[in-house]
Amino acid sequence: MPPSRSRSLYVLFVPLFFASGFAALVCQTIWQRLLSLFGGADVRSATIVVTAFMAGIGLGGLAGGHIADRLSPGRRLVAFAAAELAVGLFALGSVGLIHGILFLRLGERDLHPALTALLVFLSLLWPTFFMGASLPLLSRIVTDRVDVAADRVGGLYGWNTLGAAAGALLSVWWLVRWWGFEGGALVAGGVSLACAAGALAISRLPLAREPAALSRPGEVVSAPPPEGRALDRRLSFATWAWLYGLAGFVALSLEILWFRVLGIVIKSNAFTFATLLAVYLFGLGAGALAGRRLARFSRSPAAAFCALQAGVGAWAGLSFLAFVAAVSPSGPLEGLRGYLGAYDGLEAIEGLRALAALARQGGAVDPAVANEARLFLALYVAVPLYFVATPTLLMGASFPVLQRAVQDDLVRVGRRVGLLQAANILGSTLGAAVSGLVLLRFLGTGGTLRLLVALSGVFILVLARLHAPWRSWQALAGLALAAALALAAPGGPRLWAHLHGAAPSDVIVAEDGTGIALLKTQWEEGQRVTTVHSGGLGQSALPYGGYHTVLGALPVLIHPEPVDVAVIGLGSGDTVFGTTAREVTRRIDSIEIVAPQIEALRRLARTRHYPALEALLTDGRVRFRSGDGRSALMRSDDRYDVIETDALRASSAFSGNLYSVEYFRLLQRRLKPGGLAVVWAPTPRVRDTFASVFPYVLDLGGTLFGSDRPVPYDPSLVRARAREVFTAERFRRARVDLDAALSDTLAFPPKLIGPEAPRGRADLNTDLFPRDEYRASEPLLP
Repeated sequence: MPPSRSRSLYVLFVPLFFASGFAALVCQTIWQRLLSLFGGADVRSATIVVTAFMAGIGLGGLAGGHIADRLSPGRRLVAFAAAELAVGLFALGSVGLIHGILFLRLGERDLHPALTALLVFLSLLWPTFFMGASLPLLSRIVTDRVDVAADRVGGLYGWNTLGAAAGALLSVWWLVRWWGFEGGALVAGGVSLACAAGALAISRLPLAREPAALSRPGEVVSAPPPEGRALDRRLSFATWAWLYGLAGFVALSLEILWFRVLGIVIKSNAFTFATLLAVYLFGLGAGALAGRRLARFSRSPAAAFCALQAGVGAWAGLSFLAFVAAVSPSGPLEGLRGYLGAYDGLEAIEGLRALAALARQGGAVDPAVANEARLFLALYVAVPLYFVATPTLLMGASFPVLQRAVQDDLVRVGRRVGLLQAANILGSTLGAAVSGLVLLRFLGTGGTLRLLVALSGVFILVLARLHAPWRSWQALAGLALAAALALAAPGGPRLWAHLHGAAPSDVIVAEDGTGIALLKTQWEEGQRVTTVHSGGLGQSALPYGGYHTVLGALPVLIHPEPVDVAVIGLGSGDTVFGTTAREVTRRIDSIEIVAPQIEALRRLARTRHYPALEALLTDGRVRFRSGDGRSALMRSDDRYDVIETDALRASSAFSGNLYSVEYFRLLQRRLKPGGLAVVWAPTPRVRDTFASVFPYVLDLGGTLFGSDRPVPYDPSLVRARAREVFTAERFRRARVDLDAALSDTLAFPPKLIGPEAPRGRADLNTDLFPRDEYRASEPLLP
């Protein structure tokens, strides 16, 4: 039998919709990053961006579904092509709109949060609306009988999501590394335009002009379902929409938890989020494709949907419990526990290169390289798959199964696809907002996990309603299992201690939606040392007296009158403590993006005796603020004598926002005449980027001081100020040897760069191309 018209169209559109998903995720990655410059990189701003993105897709799904059911077959093809064209054209000009207009022209205005959210929503409405409209439009194009709706719609969703997974992975590992955000947006726009051209080309084929099955509202155009597999109509479509919304809430909330835990395990860097997102999307896409067979042959697709969703919660609770047990001191993953307890993490690109070397050379490779390769596989493949693969496969499979449960009328296929898509997106949006802003703050990761596992009981109850045998002991057993997993789910210090290779008694943890602040105390060479961890990585340590003390103290000792000082980042508080060295200083603004960090330090001060920390926390000149430091400076009219950026690894996520030409220009605008901008230069490119902005630069062994005037550096004067009564007494009481801390840095021969000095390289770090963050232009493989 020759394939049907709709089947042929489906085969033709699969590669186009895969490419469409690829382009959409590349765009989403780039737009979210650019909007972080406008609204900030904190959780509130990130939630606004996610909400705006999803709201646009949801509205597009609703509109696309209603339009799809009313258009003729030929016009549906044109409408789909128009949607791809709209996305592609916007992508080509998106950097100019988001960065050039929204950020550069409005970024420094102190806008009300509601107005900021509205501007973000309006800026994304056009492309996301048409992204959302594409699935219901294409679903109606390739469906001419209602009994094939689940198979075709599930297939489209699956291939589109697999394309999105490829887009997430390649956007940071390839596109941004070579062409920056602007080049990546142009590539994505070109792909969307190619999809539009492909759809128009298909519309001109003879099979696209063949008449489709005719139907009137309410008429079921379907082959009879197999015996014993009739559609289940005991629940209304509205009920299924609500249930799919709940599934979206659980899915997005779990995604936040998974990414938080996996970010700690991997020790987060610029490649972590996109790689984990690719794994998540791959599971959804593969699950949707595999779920088509389940939808086709399931005797009760409605019950199958509920069972799949209940399984998501069950696996989430079980996997967390088992993993924490495995990395405990008596667990089997002793090697991984050693990595979790380390101060530094694996560089993603170095790990990939080690894996490539191992694949080429086999046993001939150096043992250290082999270990690095195996660690890369464990961190970036095995552990993410362990947590995410099973539940996302279940989530993905539930989509075609649900279509099989609710699609019983051909003329409503598009609307029902759009309505279900909108309901799921609404639930996902609420999951992101409620979990990120509320649940994590009040319940923490462990409490939020328990709540989500308990919510899986809703699907067990619906399953009991649908399937008579489940109304007895089986329903009770399922609910008991959900309750047991919810109660047993690890949380609090136990969870985070084991994920940092420590005992619960040795850690102090504070957590909310902005992140995890963990302080780990251990004995090193007979001295008690407390290391500060964020994103799994060690950031600094107590007691004070190391490089961070120098980074804070040296600028205020160099500046003649450092009255007003700002420090971006808190960490252990060492840098901020250093800035308190001068009596003349009247105000110090400390701005930290991980809000619980200050609470963790206060708890530490109540349980451990660190005189310098106690002096910092009781210094009335210091104002501790939470939020994105760059955004705070951008929207403030305050001017400072010294602005310091606390030391940050160049490979850290979002580090490019604090090492770019535009950021250094912002510091320049917020300094008083003769003020000092201070930054650690982890790479030569950071040094050259800094020197391209400030006409006068002092380089002391990688610590850079920039100003609009010659930097008044005199080592003997610095030592004299360090011995003034106020300064010497303050550091003596804090038990910090300031002379010893400064000695190495003051011994460096100063390198002075004036306006006439050549500024070096042209490939600087910019907001649109943070080269150091993504190791740009370096070969990915050896």
